[in-house]
Amino acid sequence: MKKKILITLGILVTLIVASVAGVAVTNMNAPKHPSEYKIGISYDEAVKSDKPMLAVFYVDWCGYCLRFMPKFRILNTLYKNKYNFVMINVEGDQNTRALAEDVGIAGYPTVYILDPKYDNRVLLSNSYYHNLKKFRVELDRYLRIRALLDKATAEVEK
Repeated sequence: MKKKILITLGILVTLIVASVAGVAVTNMNAPKHPSEYKIGISYDEAVKSDKPMLAVFYVDWCGYCLRFMPKFRILNTLYKNKYNFVMINVEGDQNTRALAEDVGIAGYPTVYILDPKYDNRVLLSNSYYHNLKKFRVELDRYLRIRALLDKATAEVEK
């Protein structure tokens, strides 16, 4: 009986050690900074496009930014045909710092829908950052509003 218990405990310990080691190896490959994600296109490219952009303003030292990036990647996969996705490192060059100042970035991450076609900016509440369902509701809402703007603009131009 003792032998069976010892064998069972030995197997359990081995499984626990193996799973912890697997997690450690998996985490070693995970990005350590938000900028390592490389999601989307540049701001300059997005401004030239007809699509609205979903822009995340971040800094590499921000833990919240790092945790948000996998969700931003998922949103990019779901909406890449409807939005241009742009990552803006506020610690980058003078142009990105100026853009962040112009938009009024006060914390990180900050996500905006920027629509050059209509010179429009929509700040997305940070309460959505960890709830993809709510985030998607807001993205879809903006697309509906934009469709109405497109329709109204077409009517005026007739």
